[in-house]
Formats: sequence, structure tokens, C-alpha cells
Amino acid sequence: MIFVVGNSRSGTTMMGRILGKHSDVYTFGELHFFGQLCAPPFSSELRPADAAKLAAELCCVQQEGYRTHGNSRRFLKEAAVFLNGLTSQPETPAQLFSAFLHNEATKHGKTIPCDQTPRNVFYIKDILELYPEARIINMIRDPRDVLLSQKQKWKRRFLGGTDMPVKETFRDWINYHPITISHIWRTAVSAADQFAKHERVASIYFEELLGHSESTVKHVCDFANISYTDTMLQVPQVGSSVAEDQPQQLGINPHRAHSWQNGELSSAEIYLNQTITAVLMKQHNYSPVSIQPNIARLALHLLTFPVKLGGAFLCNLDRMKNIRQTLKRRFFAY
Repeated sequence: MIFVVGNSRSGTTMMGRILGKHSDVYTFGELHFFGQLCAPPFSSELRPADAAKLAAELCCVQQEGYRTHGNSRRFLKEAAVFLNGLTSQPETPAQLFSAFLHNEATKHGKTIPCDQTPRNVFYIKDILELYPEARIINMIRDPRDVLLSQKQKWKRRFLGGTDMPVKETFRDWINYHPITISHIWRTAVSAADQFAKHERVASIYFEELLGHSESTVKHVCDFANISYTDTMLQVPQVGSSVAEDQPQQLGINPHRAHSWQNGELSSAEIYLNQTITAVLMKQHNYSPVSIQPNIARLALHLLTFPVKLGGAFLCNLDRMKNIRQTLKRRFFAY
């Protein structure tokens, strides 16, 4: 099993697409099993009724998309078929998740499932303990580029993500604030840094992936114990927050690095981002720029922070199975 994790907008989707080009790897969409579909402990006893409900939720998210799926109860029959087809019934949520991943991969003629949910960066310890054979690929990106991508994320609906519901566009807009995004980058990177020396965790810099694609992907393949092929680099250029999708254009675009330098972030946004992420920027060799923030814009960001934070909390209640545990992992644990 392969898990691609990292702060959102750090290249996890691209890495998932690259791995999915391999003949043995089946890459899922964002499933958000850990924390959203299921709350810790993931090795707790699983009752048959709960197993059916969880399997239906996984089927729903996998087939209809994390941000566009409907009511999971429509997939209860499909979930029953999946569970009845297993040689032994899963006794825990973690076992059910593993069985689901492998079953879907087999249905698509693959042997290695790959989950590329970014938020799993906060569940690395759980994944390593639950799945002794799993490999975790942690993506890291310049926090200023992450900030810009998050700032523009609400525009995905107009850049090729035409199936995006209006409520998701609004959620992306309300989620953005330079303080919030910068803080989550810091906690996400800190969470992964705890496992930097673990033999089953590899950190990949997005900038290295763009600038040295072949050597970086070869390194990933060696780490995941799969063979490298040139076709793995032929991924469609889609999913950017700052450029229109070009699905017919294959390959890795090296110009997506350092987009924040193009002037779409204000001096106040850059100042706040660099201030909050300063220690980890230095540790990960991202060089800050000397900048004097616009005082009026800085004051505006400080004044609007409580409002945007409260709005984001309310808009994301449905994405937290256990609110206290989710907030603790994302904001306070590291």
C-alpha cells in the first residue's frame, strides 16, 4: 500500500497521478478515511451494521468524488456485495479500509493501492502502525506557493473543474486566510518531520519533482519497490489553481514552481506567511525575502481572521468525524 500525504496543494495529486501510471499501481481519489469517514481508534471493534455503512461511504466517495459525492446510502447494496465477497469479514475499520483498497485495485487489474489524501499527513503514526507494509510519500512545497494556490483554489470551477458545486467554491473561498493557511502548513510539515528518518516514510519536495522529474520519480519508485518507466512522467497538466486545465498536454510543467513571485500575493500575505512558517522554512531550505508589509492590508487580515476562521469552522463541520480530535491534530498537536 502507498499513501501520498502532505499539506493540501503541495503536489499530492500530481504524485498520485504519476504513481497511477505504473502498471501495478491503482491511485484512488481523496478518500479521507482517517478523521472524516472514521475517527480514532481505527482498530476498534467494527459491528456488521457499521461495516456496511462505512463500506457504502467509501464506495460513494470513490465513485463520485470527495467534493462532489451525494448520499452514501445509495451504495449500501454495492457495499453488501463487496463485504459478502471477502473471504473473512473485517473486524476493525482499519481492516475494512485495507480490504476496500485492495479490492478496488484488483477490480482495475492492479496490485498496489495508492491513497493520495493530503490530510493523512496528520495520521502517519496510525498508518505505520496499522499497515506494516505501507509506504508513505510526504510532499513538501514552498509555503508561499501553497498560500497562493489556496488563495486561488476557489477559481478551480472556472479553470476546468466545471463539476464543482457552488457550495464547494464558497467553502474554498471561506477557508482561505493567510494566517490559517500558513499555520496549517506549519503543523502539517511538523507532523511529517517527526517521521523524517523512518524507513517507510520518504519526503519529496515539489520543486525537485518539477525541476528534476526523472531522477525524483526514480527515487520514489526505488522507495516504493516498483520499477520506473518513462510513461510515469506523462501526466495531464490539470488541477492547477493558477492556470487553466490542459488535459491534452502531457508531462510535468517545471514552471509551476515559485509562482508566488509573480505578484499575486500581497506584501502583507507574504509577510504573515514567512513570519508564521519561518523556522520550518529555514529547516527545509526555503529562503525568505525581505519585505515590508502594507500596514492597511496587514490590519485588514488581522481584523478578518476571526470571522474567516469561524466561517471555515462552520463550513467544515461535516468533514470532521470527531471535532476535538481533528482540531487537535491539525492545529495543536505539533
